[in-house]
Amino acid sequence: MPALIFDCDGVLADTERDGHLPAFNQTFEEFGVPVHWSDADYAEKVKIGGGKERMRSILTPDLTRRLGLPDDPAAWAETVQSWHRRKTAIYTDRVAAGVLPARPGVRRITEEAVAARWTLAVASTSAEASVRAVLQHAVGEELAGRFAVFAGDIVPAKKPAPDIYLHALRELGVNPAEALVIEDSANGLQAALAAGLTTVVTVSSYTVDEDFAGAALVVSSLGDPGGPATEVLSDPAGIRPQPYVRLEHLAAILQTASGASAAAETESETP
Repeated sequence: MPALIFDCDGVLADTERDGHLPAFNQTFEEFGVPVHWSDADYAEKVKIGGGKERMRSILTPDLTRRLGLPDDPAAWAETVQSWHRRKTAIYTDRVAAGVLPARPGVRRITEEAVAARWTLAVASTSAEASVRAVLQHAVGEELAGRFAVFAGDIVPAKKPAPDIYLHALRELGVNPAEALVIEDSANGLQAALAAGLTTVVTVSSYTVDEDFAGAALVVSSLGDPGGPATEVLSDPAGIRPQPYVRLEHLAAILQTASGASAAAETESETP
C-alpha cells in the first residue's frame, strides 16, 4: 500500500512561532545565556536543521568566553545537550497545554489514509519526544498509534540532507515511488526530493516566501470542510484540490509522478 510521510514542525502544527521560539528563549534565560531571539531572528534560525544545531549557532568566540566554555568546540556538546533537554521539556509542556493547534486537514487526511490502509509515518529531525507530543495532539492518541515515528538524532545529517527520509523508506520497506511526503519548508522539500520522494508542500508561517520548485503541489494548508479552504499556490500536476485537499488528490499526485517516472525510464532505455 502507499505510504504518507509527514514532516512535523509546520506540517502537523504551526509549531515554530508559538512553540519552539518561546521554548528556546525561556531556556536561554534559565541557563543565563544572554541571547533572546526575536521573531525576525528566528525566521533565519529555522533555516538551520535541528534544535541543537540552532543552539550551537549562537556560540561565537565571545559568547563562549562569557559563558566560561572551553576553547575546543568539541567540548560544547554536553552543554548544548543540557540546554536542548530543557528546551524540549518546555516545548512539550506547551504542546500539552494546547497552545499549538493542529494545522487544518491533518486529522481528516489521517483518518482517510487509515480507512484506505495507507502506511503512515512522521519523519523529522526534531527531538522524538517533541514529535510524538505534537503528533498525539494533532491527531489524537488512537490515530497517533498508527504512525511510525522517525525523529531526532537517528541519522548523521539533518535536512536538507535526505538521510531522515532514506531511513524512513528503509524502515518502512517502501519504494520511493510508493510514498508521498508532506513538507512545509524548502529544506524539507530538498531532503524529500533528494530521497526520490514526491512532495506536497503546505506552507507555514516562516516558509511562505521560500522556493518550492520541484514540489508536486504547494498549498496554504490541507484545508477542512467548514474551515479554512485550501489556497493553491502551485499545481504543476493540475490536480486542482479545492475546496480542500483529500486523500484522493494525494493518490492522484502519486500516480501522476509514478507515471512520469516510468515514462522517463522507458525513454532513457530507448536506443
